Amino acid sequence: MKKLFSLLLMLPNLLFAQTPIVKTNAGPISGIEKNGIQIFKGIPFAQPPVGDLRWKAPQPVKPWKDIKQCIAFGASPIQASPVPFMCWSEEYLIPKEPISEDCLYLNVWAPKKSATKKAVLVYIYGGGFRSGGAGCAIYDGTEMAKKDIIYVSINYRVGVFGFLAHPELSKESANNVSGNYAILDMVAALKWVKENIAAFGGDPSRVTIAGQSAGAFAVNFLAASPLTKGLIHGAIAESGGSILPSSIRPAMHLQQAEQVGVGFAKSLGCNSLQDLRNKTANEILHANPGMVGPFEDGYVVPSSMLETYKNDKQNDIPTILGWNLDDKIMGRPVPAKQFIEDIKKQFGANAEKLLAQYKAGNDDEAASSQGDLSRDQTFGVQGYTWATLQSEKGKAPIYVYNFNRKLPASTPANDFGAFHTGEVPYAYNNLHTVNNRPFTKEDYELADHMSTYWVNFVKTGNPNGAGLTQWPAYKKETKQIMQLDAKTNVVKLPTASKLALLSIIL
Repeated sequence: MKKLFSLLLMLPNLLFAQTPIVKTNAGPISGIEKNGIQIFKGIPFAQPPVGDLRWKAPQPVKPWKDIKQCIAFGASPIQASPVPFMCWSEEYLIPKEPISEDCLYLNVWAPKKSATKKAVLVYIYGGGFRSGGAGCAIYDGTEMAKKDIIYVSINYRVGVFGFLAHPELSKESANNVSGNYAILDMVAALKWVKENIAAFGGDPSRVTIAGQSAGAFAVNFLAASPLTKGLIHGAIAESGGSILPSSIRPAMHLQQAEQVGVGFAKSLGCNSLQDLRNKTANEILHANPGMVGPFEDGYVVPSSMLETYKNDKQNDIPTILGWNLDDKIMGRPVPAKQFIEDIKKQFGANAEKLLAQYKAGNDDEAASSQGDLSRDQTFGVQGYTWATLQSEKGKAPIYVYNFNRKLPASTPANDFGAFHTGEVPYAYNNLHTVNNRPFTKEDYELADHMSTYWVNFVKTGNPNGAGLTQWPAYKKETKQIMQLDAKTNVVKLPTASKLALLSIIL
C-alpha cells in the first residue's frame, strides 16, 4: 500500500516529464517529449482568417486559460488536394487532411531547456505560393533540435486567400494596402517567435529564417521588408529569390494587383467586398485568380528587391543561398531548330550572345541547354544577383552553394537527378523520412554535413565548424561557392559567365 501511495504521488511528475507545458503570451500549451526533444504542434499564432477576417492582416490570437493540447499539426492552408507527381512523392506534400482556411498555426521542436538560450530557425515552405504547408514529412524538426537549436515551422495563407488585392480591401486597411497577406502571416509568426520563444528555451535575438522555392522567394521579401527589422538575424534561401522580375514572379505594383482583384471579383459575379467574403472557401478556391504572389505594395514591400539591395536598404543580415544542379521548371525540350527560333524571338539582339552560352548544335545539346537555361533563368540568376549585390553593398557575409547530389532513384522513371526540393531532406537531416530511395553512406554523410552547416549558421551567422570543409563567404571578385555532393568542395561558380549575361539581359 505504501509503495502504491508513493507511485501515486510521483505520477504527476512522471506525466509532466512526458508532457511538457509552456506558457505562451496567449495561454498555456502542452506538447509531447520524444527522445529528449520537446515537440509542440498546431500552436495558433493568429486568429483564424475566416469570415470578416478573410483578406485581412492576421489578428492577435484570443487568449485562453486552460492548457491547450498542441500535439498535432494544424490544418494546412486551403488549396487543391495534394497528389504526388514526377519526383515529388508523398513525403514532399502536405497530408490530404485537414486543409482549411483556419490555418494560422506553427510548430516548435526544442531541446530540453538549459541555462544557455538556443538559437532559432524558422522554416517557410515552398509550393509556388499556391500550395504547401508545414506538415510535410521532410520538414520535421527533430534532427535539427538534436543539434541544439530550436526549429519552428509556420503556416501561411496561399493562393488567392494569401494575395488578393482589391481597392475596397486597401480602403479598409489602416495602411491603405492589400494583397500581401501571406507575407504578413509570416511577419506575425516571427513576432510570435520574438515574444514567446524564450519560454521554450530560445534566444529571440538569434532567429534565422529559412525557406525553399516559394519559401526562398519569401525569405528574400522578408529580408528586404522594414516590417521584420529586429525580428530576423540571418537568412537561408534554397532555390529562390526575388531580386529580378521573372516569368514566374513578374514585377507588379499595388494598383495593378488591385485591378487583377477587381477582375477576379467580377468573374465570381461579386459587386462588393462583402459579396466576396460571403462566397464559400471552395467557390473562391476553384475560381481563377490569375497571378498570385508577393508584389510591391509600398508597405510590406516598399520598393523592388533590386532597388532595395542596390541602395543597401535591406535587413543587412548573414545569408546562405543556393540552387540545385537540376532545378528545372520546364516541359519537354523542343528540337534545336525550334529552341534557336524561340531564343531569337525572346531575346532579340541578345539572342546570339545567349546561344553562345547555351549551345544548340544538335537536339541533344539543345535539350541540355534548355534544362540549364530553365534552372539559370528561374533560380540561378536570382541567387547570383542577390549574392553579388549583398557582397558589394552589404556588410554581412553571404555564402553561396550549388547542390549537385543526384538523389538515388528506385527506378529509372524516378531518376530526376538533383531535382528541385531534393536538397531539403539533406539540409534538415531528414533522409529517414523519404521512402523508396536507396540512400548510401555518402548520402547520410552529406545530410549530416549539410545540416551541420545550417545549424552552425543559425547559431553564429557562419556555417563553418570543426570537421567541415571551410566555406568562404562569396565575393563578386572571386565567386567562390560550396559544391555540395558526395564530397564537399569549394569551387569558382561554374555558371558565372552564363549568369552574368542573364543578369544583364533579363
